[in-house]
Amino acid sequence: MKRLCVFCGSSPGNSAAFTTVARELGETIAARGMELVYGGAQVGLMGVVADAALARGGKVIGVLPRFMADKELAHPKLTQLHVVDTMHERKRFMADLAEGFVALPGGFGTCEEIFEAITWSQLHLHHRPCALLNVAGYYDSLLAFLDSSVIAGFVRPDLRASLIVAGGVAELFAGFANFRPAQSEKWISKNLKTQ
Repeated sequence: MKRLCVFCGSSPGNSAAFTTVARELGETIAARGMELVYGGAQVGLMGVVADAALARGGKVIGVLPRFMADKELAHPKLTQLHVVDTMHERKRFMADLAEGFVALPGGFGTCEEIFEAITWSQLHLHHRPCALLNVAGYYDSLLAFLDSSVIAGFVRPDLRASLIVAGGVAELFAGFANFRPAQSEKWISKNLKTQ
């Protein structure tokens, strides 16, 4: 993997663990000679991961919608900054650049971004790994929901299993190294069991 797309909060969150792992992820991406692709802002966990990669001499590519750049959120020291017109263009551009996706803790935007990448994988629009960096159990309740979606018949077990879940950066990269994309179709049989 040469480029990793990181989705994360534009806020730092309320735990020092979030910024610690964001910093470690940025440093590790640079140490591995990879490029960081992210949302282009200088605030929150986004700024932390970018600053850490840059401080280690890494290449950082940001993709930021124009309305955010106009609010002076753009990181001023990136290797490359691409300013696009819409949020949809931002996600498409980031996806085109990336060879894998990971979500650090974040809010609605972070969840929406990683779930779109997971959905594209499920539809076989790409075969790249998708991961949650479950810092301090941040995604535990989301993972329980995904497990209940399998039980309820909305998500195939192998598709759920293809989502990498890691508690730390070393585990994340081990998951990437062992990743095998799910092969089943997204659609679940219409022959439902009735009670």
